[in-house]
Amino acid sequence: MKTASRAMAWLFLAPTVVGMGVFTLVPIVASVLLAFFRWDILSAPQFAGLANFTELSADPTVRVAFGNTIGFVAVAVVLQLGVALGLAILVQERLPHWLRVFFRSAFFFPLILSAASVSIFMKYLFNEQFGVVNWLLGTVGIPAVPWLTTPVGSATVVVLVYVWQNFGFSFLLFLGALASIPQETYEAASLDGATGWRKHRHVTLPLISPTTLVASVMAIINALQVFDQPYVLTRGGPGDSTRTAVMVIFETAFQRLEFGKASAIGVVLMLVIMAVTALQFRLSKRFVFYQ
Repeated sequence: MKTASRAMAWLFLAPTVVGMGVFTLVPIVASVLLAFFRWDILSAPQFAGLANFTELSADPTVRVAFGNTIGFVAVAVVLQLGVALGLAILVQERLPHWLRVFFRSAFFFPLILSAASVSIFMKYLFNEQFGVVNWLLGTVGIPAVPWLTTPVGSATVVVLVYVWQNFGFSFLLFLGALASIPQETYEAASLDGATGWRKHRHVTLPLISPTTLVASVMAIINALQVFDQPYVLTRGGPGDSTRTAVMVIFETAFQRLEFGKASAIGVVLMLVIMAVTALQFRLSKRFVFYQ
């Protein structure tokens, strides 16, 4: 009976295990191996050792792309988590249950949309000549802003579009964490004189710190892999001002057919993601509190 149960469990797990192996593990291993070869798909791969990696440090486009990606992560993740937490506190404390249900769906809805289609729509909204955003600014006397034709403007639009589409997931995480805090905890804090910001600083934030860790880890991992928004909105321009690491991987592989070098960039990005995630979990020992 025990053997039959174990066999049945493996039978149900098999599709997931096979899918993870074929579509996740095998591509990762293949990409790591390919990073040590030169391959243009048209000819046989040639072993290059560490040449692909040494070329990356001398490639200004790669350096700029990684710098842009890190800057994007620093701004977008802080905005995403800040907006999500602020709205979660507002919705949880100020709104009745039926409105909380409505906003849970409304804020999560952009996340299920295609990032490419959202970016195309936003590209029209932020168009300098006929975009709705500049039209609204013009109604209050503000001159048209070159959103997508200047480095600062294009970077701002990419961050805003990304945060708008992705904060809904963090919002749901924070909303669930806030709902799990016992009301007696806030009552005890009120008796001790904690109100407003002090209540959230000394009660809410420590109690939801495990959720904050999960939300921040997932937000940083996703932001480090940003591609759709900058590619559709700006194609990485003006110049290289919004070019990201994943965009360089795409361009190197599918436009210049340097698949070995593209894999090397991917390996470096994977190592960056692993290092940042490990650092977050290490720091969490000081800032995350478990009940």
